[in-house]
Parts: sequence; C-alpha cells; structure tokens
Amino acid sequence: MRALIHPTFGEPEQVLRIEDRPLPDPGEGQVRLRVVLSPIHNHDLWTVRGTYGFKPELPAPSGTEAVGVVDELGAGVEHLAVGQRVATGGTFGAWAEYIVTDAAGLVPVPDALPDETAAQLVSMPFSTITLLDFLGVGEGAWIVQNAANGAVGRMLAQLGNARGVNVVGLVRRTAGVEELREQGIDNVVATDQDDWQDQVAALTGGAPIVAGVDSVGGPAAGQVLSLLSEGGTLVAFGAMDSPTMEIASSDVIFKQATVRGFWGSKVIPQLDSATRGSLFGELFQRLSDGTLTLPVAGVFDADDIRAAVQASGTPGRVGKVLLRF
Repeated sequence: MRALIHPTFGEPEQVLRIEDRPLPDPGEGQVRLRVVLSPIHNHDLWTVRGTYGFKPELPAPSGTEAVGVVDELGAGVEHLAVGQRVATGGTFGAWAEYIVTDAAGLVPVPDALPDETAAQLVSMPFSTITLLDFLGVGEGAWIVQNAANGAVGRMLAQLGNARGVNVVGLVRRTAGVEELREQGIDNVVATDQDDWQDQVAALTGGAPIVAGVDSVGGPAAGQVLSLLSEGGTLVAFGAMDSPTMEIASSDVIFKQATVRGFWGSKVIPQLDSATRGSLFGELFQRLSDGTLTLPVAGVFDADDIRAAVQASGTPGRVGKVLLRF
C-alpha cells in the first residue's frame, strides 16, 4: 500500500514522500480501514516538523484523521461491519491507503454526510464543540477568540451562535472582517486598526467577556487577555505564530485571571460516553441543518503532497485541504 512517510523532521513539503508499506492486519478489537480522504491539519504539519507535543520515531508515518471504509474486522469487533463508512480523528498514520485502528474510537458516518465533510468531522469540529463545553459558558455570555478566520475560529463562532453564546472574533487583517461576514459570521474586529479595542467594547455594549481562546501565541495572547473581565479565563488552544504566550502580569493579577491549556488529545478521552454521544449528536444536527459548515479548499492526490501542503498554507484559505488515497 502507499503511505506518506518522512525519514527526518523538517518542512513537510520537503521531507514527506510516498513509500510502499506492507498491508497491516487488525488485531483484537481493531479494524482495518481503506482510507478515502484525509485532511491536512496544522498539528499534522507540526508533527512532521518535530515541533508538536507528540514526536514520533523516525522514519515516521503521518496524518491523524480520515474517513474510510471498514475493510477487515479484528477479533471481538461486533458493532461494525465490513463496507461500513466510519471516521477516525486520532489514528496516527492516517495518510495511507490502509490503516489499522481501535474499533471503539471510530464514528459511524450517516449516509447523508458526504466524504468531504466526514473526513474532517472529528479532529477540528469535535475538538471545537468540546472546547466550547470546556469554557463552561452559558447562553447570553460573551467570549473572545483570535484566529477567527481559521477553521476552529469559524466553527467556534457558528457553534457558539447556535447555543446563544456571543463570540467576538479577532483577525489581523481588515480584509478578514469582510471575508467572515460573507460567510455569515459577524462580531469580528481587525487588530490592525488603532481603535480595535474600542470596537470590541462597542460590540459587547460593555458586557463582560468571561473567557478567551488564544490559538496564535505571542503578543496575540495578550490581546485576548486584555479584553477579559475580572475573573475571566484565557484558554491556550494553539500556537500558530509562537510557542510563547506574551501576556501582561498586570492583566493576570488585577483581573484575577485564570490561564488554562486545552489539548483535545487529553481532554476528549476523559469525556464519559453520554457526553461524547451528546456532543456528536449536536454536531450531526448542526451539519444537517447548515448551522455548521465544513468547506473544502481543495482535494489533492497523495502523490501531490508538496502542492497540497503549499495550498494548506495559503493566506486567507477557506476550508481544509484534503488528501485522496
């Protein structure tokens, strides 16, 4: 089978390559999937660079999420069937024609959901709705996030709106405000404008902003913290620009702020089955009624990984880049 492998850590477009690998066999409690589509996530690229929280042994496979078709069942697997379409969001090595994964972690995909949507169902959407739960905010509350024009930012705005949570989005370019408005997302402010903080205050009408999400790092983390009310919580979700959060001690002290980290790989496994099922049910509902959208920026054959990675890094990209196997 074909698989994307990197023999060294480095820039993904330079070190990733297609190799022939043996077809894996499922063990007890596992299934083998024939991969249909797999998205390119930032954390996949960080892993290839060797800068993520998980650092694999080399030479290493790549990718973590996919939609596929059950190809073979391991011993003891009775709740799935060969030929059934499922999604996985935590299978390392998903950038391959076939993968073996634990059956218990697979999500059956409804027939009405297209492959392009199912391929990106788990990692980002489920992490985002879990993040919203993690924030612990109720209807009518105000929260703020940066990277509002990223995939998670757009989904958090849509899911928050569906729950009645007010989400202020920060973007770095004035053009990004109109780009999001065209997608039906309002309450967005560009930080390249001198009065951006005043604009946020005008949007909220002076209401307290009780939580903030930082996906950027560096000075952008401090911008989010500066907007929080007393007793607010700043959650570190990502570090697109910098691995260091630059926040003012005065904001932490005088606001009596709390700073927490959110890593889906740690938080999601701790969810009980009832909560997990409820959140997936909400996702399916939001996708079916159009409240939540998962656009696709492009689909590339795995052999064309260099072009796919370059497309994934395009400024202003809307939607995920998918790999086809």
